[in-house]
Amino acid sequence: MNMVQSPPPAVLLHAGAGSGRQWQALAGTLCTQRAVHTPDFYGHGQARAWPAEMPMSLADEAAPVERLLERLGGAHLVGHSYGAAVALKIASRRPALVRSVLAYEPVLFGLLLDDPGSRRELQSVVGAAESVRLRALQGRPEAAAERFIDFWSGPGTWAALPPERRPGVTSRMAAVMQQFDALFADPLARGDLARLPMPLRLLSGSDTLPVARRIVDLVHAARPGARRERLDGLGHMGPVTHAAVFNRRVLEWLSSLEPRHDRTHLSFTTLMRTSP
Repeated sequence: MNMVQSPPPAVLLHAGAGSGRQWQALAGTLCTQRAVHTPDFYGHGQARAWPAEMPMSLADEAAPVERLLERLGGAHLVGHSYGAAVALKIASRRPALVRSVLAYEPVLFGLLLDDPGSRRELQSVVGAAESVRLRALQGRPEAAAERFIDFWSGPGTWAALPPERRPGVTSRMAAVMQQFDALFADPLARGDLARLPMPLRLLSGSDTLPVARRIVDLVHAARPGARRERLDGLGHMGPVTHAAVFNRRVLEWLSSLEPRHDRTHLSFTTLMRTSP
């Protein structure tokens, strides 16, 4: 009797200042087909904070996810914003463990540093990062959170956020600053992206920020074979604000990569990081 093999797992990587809970709806759908994991990054959700006295690299952030992939024997990666940057970092470091990558607006700020045509976009994100840092250093973490949220989602977004959600975002500002530093310092280059052997899909929103659009342009220029799509009406936080649209693209992408399976795998888990 031939056993039908379950499709490879999916690992979903969240945006900065969020958590693995971002993926609740998508994971609930995917888990009827495959095992799904939604790990939290350092200082987010259930994960411990990265030590404040130690600089954190993108490779440090990637390492726990890589250990998860080792246990799984490989998986598809889906990432949003910071999570998409981490996904591409993992793909460059451990390509044999990555079946595919779907990246929505990866914030690989390091690519801007090496591109003379990206000076305006670089200045915009550097200015935002420094204003968030200044507010945090002044002992105003909520003001830092407001600046961060309104930069990526538009003015007034923080004011419209339900009061019960604000403390969680505010508590993650120290981790967000570590992420900014890791992204600016990361050596991931166009050549690294060009060598990625796995299928890559790049998604962005028509209403996103110029800096996010520019980075997607640079990633696609480095890896022109990647499938690219711009989703109408979505901004940088499109996977959250227009989850149904984004989730449908994920389902279509994974389905296009694999043969039809008759047996489903019902397993939705969240990786809780316990050590650096």
